[in-house]
Amino acid sequence: MLQNLTGWHALIILAIVVLVFGAAKLPALARSVGQSLRILKSEVAEPGAGAAQTVGASTTSTPDPVRPALHAGE
Repeated sequence: MLQNLTGWHALIILAIVVLVFGAAKLPALARSVGQSLRILKSEVAEPGAGAAQTVGASTTSTPDPVRPALHAGE
């Protein structure tokens, strides 16, 4: 499918992207695409790992909140 793409095709696609998103939003768009690809690669490499590990969140579980005990005499 992509074997017939040439340099001209890439330039046309780039020009359309610049027109649609604007030059100011392109760095943020590229950053989000790169982050998405990193997450995808890590999920494919480690299927048991959750997204929390890839984003850098702590993997330790938080304890349940302590509930006050109800006494019959109160």
